[in-house]
Amino acid sequence: MAATEPTRVMMAVNESTIKGYPHASISSRGAFEWTLQKIVRSNATGFKLLFLHVQVPDEDGFDDMDSIYASPEDFKSLKNRDRIRGLHLLEYFVNRCHEIGVACEAWIKSGDPKEVICHEVRRVQPDLLVVGSRGLGPFQRVFVGTVSEFCVKHAECPVITIKRKADETPQDPVDD
Repeated sequence: MAATEPTRVMMAVNESTIKGYPHASISSRGAFEWTLQKIVRSNATGFKLLFLHVQVPDEDGFDDMDSIYASPEDFKSLKNRDRIRGLHLLEYFVNRCHEIGVACEAWIKSGDPKEVICHEVRRVQPDLLVVGSRGLGPFQRVFVGTVSEFCVKHAECPVITIKRKADETPQDPVDD
C-alpha cells in the first residue's frame, strides 16, 4: 500500500432500540466519537471511514442495498419514505465526517449482522474494524448474543470494540 493512501476504518453502525428514538445507537455513536478522538485525531486526511449498516430482513422493507453514500448531497434526492428507513442513520455519520473533513462512504446490506459484517470485511478489506459494544454481562449475552464478540473472532482484520460508558446505559441494558 502506498504511504499516501488513507487508513480505511470500517465501522458497523446500528439504530437505537429505544422506542421513539430514531437515531444512531448509543454504542454506535460512542464508537464513532472514540474513533474520531483517539484514532483520527487531527489527521482527518489520513483516514477514510467506511460505515456499514446491516438491516435485519423484513425489519422495514428497505431495498436500496447497493448504493454508496459519500456526501450530504447524496441524501437530498431521496424520497422522505426512504430516509425514514435507516438512511437517516448513515446520513448522521456522513454529515459529521463532512463537517470535520474526513473522507467516508456508507452503505446498507441485509442479513444477519454478524455474518454480513464479516463478509463485508472480506470484500472491502479495511485496515481496521470498529464496533460498539453494549457491555452486557454473561447472563444477558446468552439471550442477546453479541455481534462484537463474533466479529473479534471471525473478522479478517484487526477489530476494536468500544464499550458503552456506564453512565450512558439505558434503564434496560439490552436497549441501545
